[in-house]
Amino acid sequence: MRWSDVAQTIGKAAPAVGAALAGPGGAVVGHMAARALGVEASPDAVAEAIHRDPEAATKLAEIEAEARRALIDAQARVVTAEVQGESWLQRNWRPIVMLWLSILVGAHFLGFTPDNLSEPMVLALFDIVQYGLAGYIAGRSAEKITKTLSGRGVAETFMDRIKR
Repeated sequence: MRWSDVAQTIGKAAPAVGAALAGPGGAVVGHMAARALGVEASPDAVAEAIHRDPEAATKLAEIEAEARRALIDAQARVVTAEVQGESWLQRNWRPIVMLWLSILVGAHFLGFTPDNLSEPMVLALFDIVQYGLAGYIAGRSAEKITKTLSGRGVAETFMDRIKR
């Protein structure tokens, strides 16, 4: 028996663990599951433990839930660190990008586009500029509206909702 053979059985209780067992890192995940169940690190032993012990599936589901909580906590810490950052570059990267995009558009209209840049390529680059500009404006608008309505920024409001 292979770890991928046990994946479907485990996947009923812990879908992420089951999917990982079926993938290239299945042996590593299988060893972790075996350790959690207190059995030999083999697909047969894990399958037998799941069929024999009704609590085994619950243990695996709890492990998966704990891993998801840890991931969410780590993501929240990253967002918090970004929000609280005092770096000049961190605060100003969007305006700098918009300035460069504006310079590129202006250079094109002043005739500074390289000769080897085809018209479809220029149009594709303008699409990228439009998406970037739209994202920048939407993001800044959301930040200002949220700050006006709540007295706090989008990131702070987002973090409050995550912590609930």
